Amino acid sequence: MTARTASMILLLALATPAVQGAAPSYAKIVADPGRPGSDREQDGARKPAEMLAFAQVKPGMIVADLLPGGGYFTRLFSDAVGAKGKVYAWGPDELVQRAPKAMDAVKALAADKPAHGNVEVVSTPMAKFSLPKLADAVWTSRNYHDFYNSPGADPVAFNKRVFAALKPGGEYLILDHSGAAGTGTTQTKDLHRIDPAAVKRDVEAAGFKFEAEDRALANPDDPKTGKVFDPALRGHTDQFVLRFRKPR
Repeated sequence: MTARTASMILLLALATPAVQGAAPSYAKIVADPGRPGSDREQDGARKPAEMLAFAQVKPGMIVADLLPGGGYFTRLFSDAVGAKGKVYAWGPDELVQRAPKAMDAVKALAADKPAHGNVEVVSTPMAKFSLPKLADAVWTSRNYHDFYNSPGADPVAFNKRVFAALKPGGEYLILDHSGAAGTGTTQTKDLHRIDPAAVKRDVEAAGFKFEAEDRALANPDDPKTGKVFDPALRGHTDQFVLRFRKPR
């Protein structure tokens, strides 16, 4: 091999993105006895293995978990992407200012370096959403409807910032409580629900292409007229999961 050939091979290697690993065993990740009992108690209603499979999370990926709450999915993403991957747990500055302890759970998770050293907590103003590095996937669970509830909120503008934070071909995944067909965004504040058609409209307006819907969390018995926090309904709402793709 000549020096010129070796140099060309090296340049090609540097220019080629790292290949992500094969999909891990999501069932094995969910079955990890090290997961908190409070998380495992939610598995029946949240179907995490199905969600990880739909999100197509693989080792080496960079995943952002928006408004991660107690870190239920953050922990699962951390295990799925592995040591060569990265998980950003993002919360808006507005939330942190209003509820200073809102990100404490994911901060504690990120502090567990031996087990979850690939987790990094990120906070920016909502209108200036960004990530330290371009992501392969951006995920939000049961929170998207709240993007419509702040004074002056502009979900399409926010979605454009998510678009900019993703690599070409990256995924944007939204899980939320279903509103009745035709209700649009009128139930986001009182019932904490949103019409999936409104989500598709606003996300596609930001440049994304709708790719697929998962109905693993569907509940046809939910009349979609009650508040999602109602004790008789909580954990049993009709929910949708939509996957959008940033064009390459």
